[in-house]
Amino acid sequence: MFFLTTAIDYTNGSPHIGHAYEKVLADVIARYRRLRGDEVFFLTGVDQHGQKVQQTAEKEGVHPATYVKRTTKKFLNLWDKLDVRYDGWAETVDERHKACVRKILSTLKDQGQLYQKTHKGFYSVRQEQYLTDRDRNEQGEFGPEWGEVTEIEEENWYFKLSDHIGWLKDYLEKTDNFVLPAFRKAELLNALERSGETDLCISRPKERLRWGIEFPFDPGYVTYVWFDALINYVSFVGYEAAPDAGLPDFAKIWTGNPPATHIIGKDILIPAHGIYWPCMLHAMGFRDDQMPQLLVHGWWNRKSKSGQSEKMSKSLGNVVDPDELADKFGVDALRYYLVRDIITGRDSDFDLERLVMLFNDELADKLGNLCNRALNMSQRFTDGILSPGGPLTEDDLALQKSLAETTAAYREAMDEYEVAKALEALTRHVVLCNQYADRMKPWELKKDPEQAARVQTILYHFAENVAHCAVLLSPVLPQAAAKIASQLAREDLLTLKLDDLKWGLLADGHAIGKPKPVFPKIILEEPAAE
Repeated sequence: MFFLTTAIDYTNGSPHIGHAYEKVLADVIARYRRLRGDEVFFLTGVDQHGQKVQQTAEKEGVHPATYVKRTTKKFLNLWDKLDVRYDGWAETVDERHKACVRKILSTLKDQGQLYQKTHKGFYSVRQEQYLTDRDRNEQGEFGPEWGEVTEIEEENWYFKLSDHIGWLKDYLEKTDNFVLPAFRKAELLNALERSGETDLCISRPKERLRWGIEFPFDPGYVTYVWFDALINYVSFVGYEAAPDAGLPDFAKIWTGNPPATHIIGKDILIPAHGIYWPCMLHAMGFRDDQMPQLLVHGWWNRKSKSGQSEKMSKSLGNVVDPDELADKFGVDALRYYLVRDIITGRDSDFDLERLVMLFNDELADKLGNLCNRALNMSQRFTDGILSPGGPLTEDDLALQKSLAETTAAYREAMDEYEVAKALEALTRHVVLCNQYADRMKPWELKKDPEQAARVQTILYHFAENVAHCAVLLSPVLPQAAAKIASQLAREDLLTLKLDDLKWGLLADGHAIGKPKPVFPKIILEEPAAE
């Protein structure tokens, strides 16, 4: 089982391009793993508790439950529009999730992992966490990233995080693939060295926050939003679930190597996913071989007027709305750009001109051109009937070799979550296919009746390569791939697995359909406005 999750999106605002990138990336990976032949369970959802949600709902004069339901609908609608197909949906107000959180809290308390104490310190409302002197900048101040910071003295429940820090350090030092890309491991180890032996405050008094999961053994408190949210990765796949809960079998889901892959942004690696979550799992009795993997992606930034990359934020007014982009440029263009123009794990600058250029160049001009040639010339020259034709030339064999090498390079890149690299390999092969067409010139050979078998061979090579390209493209652009398969009159192509991609997908005598542009060029009346 390949179990894949994303971060659950916080419902105190509308979805932005960063949300869209993470979910599209996860969808592409999930579809690829199915193409690879794996059984896949893809979980995503929304985080609906916490102080910021309560405050935003109060400002709008509605109950938090009403507010999160309305905001959750925005995320659901966007994932439907962007063709993100998940198997499990997490909402932290779900009673099944609440029951799981309460069971875990009770178990940890019974094991002596929770205790109560009074603490006085500084609290970040934006990040919903207590701060220490380590969070101050060089000037000794809490920087703007923390938002409003207030001093609070109150009694709370604490998780003995310090009991597990030593184990986590040892685990990280002997494990190479807990966090990807590899350079994030050093960041995490450095953070552990700085963290000291601090325990984690996992409650909030109800007089300050009511919108959360109530403690099962102390109803005066609700659960800290991060402790609550992280548990979604197990609660919605059946951990500690009642038999009639309608959830998957956890013992079946959490069985892969690694048992789970969490796709998250770099901003929530430390401390939440890189420190809190593995320590929580360790306290819950998970073994080293049951620890998940963290695939940490970068941010989409925007260029400032001075040319510097800066993080997107509402305050800077540079947030990109993926819903509007999909309406203006199409879902295919947006999905392709989001995974093509960024190296997984690194940051990239969002650029509308690049979005248009990549779609027009790599899809419309290159792959679209190849599809049109394959279908159009076959219809004109052989009435749409394919045949392998006569003897193979060195050019034919070279093209077949390129396709085999491209498929292998694609597989290697996708196995390493390097989607952009896989698409680059595919595009290079498409270029070779078009160059092959230019050299072979079947439109000229058609004039000589004695070259009929040669024309058939060339046209077969066009169509066969298009069939393979459709399958390889399907994880990224499933709808476009389905259109290509339909025009080839092989709708079943997309049921094939990666290991099924051998030369000869299209049978001798197969009749293909008529061409219709799958990638209509994006024409802008004026340069793409930022």
